[in-house]
Amino acid sequence: METGSPRDTGTADVPEAAAPDTAHAPAVPDAGATEAAEAAEAAEAAAEPDARAAEPVWRALPPGLLKIRRLLLVVWLGLLTLATALVPGLLAGPGWAAFAVLPLAVLLWGWVLLERNWRSWRYAERADDLLISRGVLWREETVVPYGRMQLVEVTSGPVERYFGLASVQLHTAAAATDATIPGLDPAEAERLRDRLTELGEARSAGL
Repeated sequence: METGSPRDTGTADVPEAAAPDTAHAPAVPDAGATEAAEAAEAAEAAAEPDARAAEPVWRALPPGLLKIRRLLLVVWLGLLTLATALVPGLLAGPGWAAFAVLPLAVLLWGWVLLERNWRSWRYAERADDLLISRGVLWREETVVPYGRMQLVEVTSGPVERYFGLASVQLHTAAAATDATIPGLDPAEAERLRDRLTELGEARSAGL
């Protein structure tokens, strides 16, 4: 029996499947390497806020304290300069009035030194303690644990009240860790007193 050709039967030759062209195919990245890189980036991003949080946030003193100290410096040394110029000049002669240069030089030197000392004062509230840093030539840093605080009080003398300032005095179980933060705004002094008292009571109760 004769068999017809593919044309006769209505069927066509099926071409062979072409081999995939891998020469120009894009490279597929390794899934494991990608996940590892993403995990490392996420770890670095999470570590940066933790490192910033570990650093204390320092607060500086308001400029009112510097004004008070400079005013007192000018009053006392100004009077001394005037007395040193007048008294020797009237009693021993005009040439002796040159001794007034000495207290005047001290006044100028103290004017600059007071600003440097004022800038050195700062404090920082951490999770477990309070840091107080001060000093120009000899840097001093006091760490006051909240659990050792026994009394936190706000004081304000006549001059401080006139300039609208107050001081926070910290009394602890050990006298060596007692500290004072001078020249604060009254609102900041009261806020700091209330917060330190609350934290001290919480640490003492073991919360």
